[in-house]
Amino acid sequence: MAQSEMTKQERPPLRRGWTTGTCAAAAAKAAYAALVTGGFPDPVTVTLPRGERPSFALAMTRRDESSATAGVIKDAGDDPDVTHGALICATVRATAPGAGVSFRAGEGVGTVTRAGLPIPPGEPAINPVPRRMITDAIAEVAAEAGRAADVEVEISIPGGAALAAKTLNGRLGIVGGLSILGTTGIVVPYSCSAWIHSIHSGIDVARAAGLTHIAGATGSSSETAAQKLYDLPDIALIDMGDFVGGMLKYLRRHPVAQVTIAGGVAKMTKLAQGLTDLHSKRGAVDLAELANLTAAGGGSAQLCERIVAANTAAEAFALAAAEGIALGDAVALAAQQTASEVVAGSDIAIEIVLFDREQNLVGRAPFKI
Repeated sequence: MAQSEMTKQERPPLRRGWTTGTCAAAAAKAAYAALVTGGFPDPVTVTLPRGERPSFALAMTRRDESSATAGVIKDAGDDPDVTHGALICATVRATAPGAGVSFRAGEGVGTVTRAGLPIPPGEPAINPVPRRMITDAIAEVAAEAGRAADVEVEISIPGGAALAAKTLNGRLGIVGGLSILGTTGIVVPYSCSAWIHSIHSGIDVARAAGLTHIAGATGSSSETAAQKLYDLPDIALIDMGDFVGGMLKYLRRHPVAQVTIAGGVAKMTKLAQGLTDLHSKRGAVDLAELANLTAAGGGSAQLCERIVAANTAAEAFALAAAEGIALGDAVALAAQQTASEVVAGSDIAIEIVLFDREQNLVGRAPFKI
């Protein structure tokens, strides 16, 4: 049977993978073990935050008189992760007695330069859970060897700076490379956890900078248009993609005064329909509802029939515009209602702006005073 003919139940389950934090912890444990025993454990086993104990083969090892280095290839499973296949390395060096475990950014690992992230400015972009995993892994070896865990751990990702250019790290103030991420140690395919993490981090950075107005956009075109509309700084821009609900739920707990939501006509129509996950798999544009909005705005019965039969939302909007119907404003108002319900109880003011492919403003529901 061809793959396209297989039912959803017959398809094999998507394969899970490992976070950069898990790979870094495995590499650090192997390197420290070599530093104190002279041999690299291969495979090396680490304990994840929920208690799982996976093992990893080492892709490279190196040892000299003062340090040891080990590397693990990141396997993100079936998730489209930018770091899938990257070599995650850890170099461990002994430090002064009582110093504990310290961290250093090596090649391809970024340094934090802005407030608002879980790690303060000046520190390597190694998040708290990976730091704890690395520290615990080293402590396990130290306890077995009867030694104190006083070491510097340098994490590096060869080629990481180029990979970081494909992420939002620069906007978040992480310079020089990638972040070492992970909360559970496991990558769930298509969970888009890294994207959600970047949304949360972007909001945290904007709040720490004292911004009171941010803009969440579904894509680069609408983001550029929204930035021009208000002359917003880069750190006010949140690449929310399809995750408008995820962004708004986080904002409800970590509010800013004003939030502009920007997108194309199709995505904002879905928001107007009550969808807060705008991915195509979560729902389609309801052309009948667009026709209802058109009728409410004074559109003719013939126009409404043509909109119901349209191929796309863009075609429906073009048909309405040809008869002078402000369909964009009606959609924006309905989308504003959906978004406002998510942040109900907070003092967040929501604005919706719709743009066409040429970045022309075709619909708006302004902030309510």
